Amino acid sequence: MPYGQWINELPMEFFMVVHVAAFAVGAGFAWLAFKRELSLLGVGFALFAAAEACYMTYHLDWTVFLFAHTISEVLDLAAFVAVFAGAVLPLLARRPALEGSRT
Repeated sequence: MPYGQWINELPMEFFMVVHVAAFAVGAGFAWLAFKRELSLLGVGFALFAAAEACYMTYHLDWTVFLFAHTISEVLDLAAFVAVFAGAVLPLLARRPALEGSRT
């Protein structure tokens, strides 16, 4: 028996609750970010919420696992990059410009 087989015993509703909660967190953070005009962060959190919605398609029997999982992972990767860029780029913009030479 592969490790983690026990999780298959949990009811499908459990997984839906987990994904709906994660979707709500992502959508809520996206809304807050867009409200504060932090568009790159908003896009990142919106992509995370979209990934959670895609995961749910498997649990609703609309897609097969590998399809939903692959699409969700791509969305999560894009979300990770967008959130990182949204957090770091404003900090880099505040750094004083480097002079032509270091002394």
